[in-house]
Amino acid sequence: MSSRAHNVSRRRFLGYGAAGSAAVLLGTGTWSAASSFAAPAAAANPFALGVASGDPVPDGVVLWTRLAPDPFAEDGSGGMPAQPVRVEYEVAADERFADVVRRDSVVATPELGHSVHPEISGLAPDREYFYRFRVGDDISMVGRTRTTPDPASTPSELNFAFASCQAWQDGYFTAYDHMAEEDLDLVVHLGDYIYEYGTKDNKRGVETDPKFHTETFDLARYRLQYGLYKAEEPLQRAHARFPWIVTMDDHEVENNWAGDLSQVDDEPDQDPAEFRRRRAAAFQAMYENLPLRQAQTPSGPDMRLHRRLSYGRLADFTMIDTRQYRDDQPCGDGHSADCSDRLDPDRTLLGAQQRDWVLDGFSGSAAQWQVLGNQAPLGQTDRDPGEAVDVFMDPWDGYVAERDQLLAAAQDSGVRNLVVITGDRHQNYAWDLKRDFSDPDSATVASEFVGTSISSGGNGDDSNEETARLLEANPHMKFINAQRGYVRVNVTEQRWQSDFQVVSHVTEPGAPMTTRATYVVEDQKPGVQKG
Repeated sequence: MSSRAHNVSRRRFLGYGAAGSAAVLLGTGTWSAASSFAAPAAAANPFALGVASGDPVPDGVVLWTRLAPDPFAEDGSGGMPAQPVRVEYEVAADERFADVVRRDSVVATPELGHSVHPEISGLAPDREYFYRFRVGDDISMVGRTRTTPDPASTPSELNFAFASCQAWQDGYFTAYDHMAEEDLDLVVHLGDYIYEYGTKDNKRGVETDPKFHTETFDLARYRLQYGLYKAEEPLQRAHARFPWIVTMDDHEVENNWAGDLSQVDDEPDQDPAEFRRRRAAAFQAMYENLPLRQAQTPSGPDMRLHRRLSYGRLADFTMIDTRQYRDDQPCGDGHSADCSDRLDPDRTLLGAQQRDWVLDGFSGSAAQWQVLGNQAPLGQTDRDPGEAVDVFMDPWDGYVAERDQLLAAAQDSGVRNLVVITGDRHQNYAWDLKRDFSDPDSATVASEFVGTSISSGGNGDDSNEETARLLEANPHMKFINAQRGYVRVNVTEQRWQSDFQVVSHVTEPGAPMTTRATYVVEDQKPGVQKG
């Protein structure tokens, strides 16, 4: 959006008249057209992909935007020239920017897709802030963010939503329009932010440009795919409204990939070295398009995404990475009722280093609620109501010993309340986590809420033969639903409440949202209960 549309003058944004403000803004002195990294003339809005903030801490957040006047430029450049551009930003305590608390600038480079990730510090804890960017005469939309409470405080409540799985070709992102109207402190996105597939055949019933029809393999194509997704207005609104904590699952790279291994036999990246090149391109595009901190900057095919963020003494978010460090799925992936390899005590989903980090966090955290941000369901998903245990190999059911170790450690370490939030499955679950799923009398040690997709899978439904079969086969499962939406969470010292928010359809825009079910976890009572 242009500066005219926002009715904000260039002079007002720079804050001329305030002592030294221009020097603070640029770091070197007053802006001029001849300044180093000056903005090129642009015929279109350079902020077409919106703005975002992420990874909030008590004294700050990371801000994000990516300059892309033409997000659908086939070369992945976003329509930007191959030159660095200075991007100015402001952070204010009010939406009208009468009380600006930070002014500065960063340089957007073509090497990172003209994305910027300024990390803001020195803010007050547990407070709302507003931010915006400027390039030349163009000023971005205004974003709203919020810092987390002081680490020593115990806030009265935490309100957040978690979401995952937004396949563009499967439907509209209507759920984000509803999410943007919520009163939330933050959003957690658990992966499958994009899908690597082409969009020629899509459930939206629209014809897409041929450049989107091919699968995604190289950096230019990954950038183009992010451009397609991030151009969606509902997604931009939700990003601009709340700080996000993001991680990945598989489709940010390729379906069901594991470590250095491609899982799709007919794709041209079966050589691990070639797959690592694909992974490096995917990671770079992910970093360029999401509000991630410098600590998450990829180094080729490696990117540290596991990290821990606190919300006072009320909750800790432990975000894990279940893709980069895992062993290959047992028994050829898929599902099986007789795969003994899934029980191998040496098999790992997390990798030894990350697993130790997670387990150390169980004993080192003083938070009342420990939240594990997880990608694929931790609980057992038996597909057979009979005596056989027929499970998928890609999630934790393919790595049973490590799952048992994780849950046993949580109980043995005295974790007061462990709640796992999960995506991937395109279904809503509320279920108990058992110390040992092979023992019907095993103790319930934690709770898991699996959230459905934003759009993946199309419209979905409330109940069918599959959902009935899963309820019968899994006594620890208390609720299942296969509509689209997200999970809204309210956490207090006394209890955790998950509201399953669903839309009636996604193949056409504008669907209404309803609360399909509510499940709670009471303090120091592991397991889910109907709310």
